[in-house]
Amino acid sequence: MEDIVDAVGLICPLPVLRLRKRLMALAPGDILRIRADDPVAVIDIPHFCHEAGHEFLGMREVDGVAEFTVRRGAGRPEG
Repeated sequence: MEDIVDAVGLICPLPVLRLRKRLMALAPGDILRIRADDPVAVIDIPHFCHEAGHEFLGMREVDGVAEFTVRRGAGRPEG
């Protein structure tokens, strides 16, 4: 399953909170993309993934917005 979260226009910590909430509804191994334009998300999202046991698959720019790809880990998504 692949899902996308739109966090464009939201500032820290809201993109990570939205990511966390959506990951809670996914099964381990599911892939989620999150779009965010907050410059701090470049630091926060990979850090959250590392701390919470999710796999940060990468980031790319799409239409001037950062798009992060995350695979839900087997552990608890709460971090």
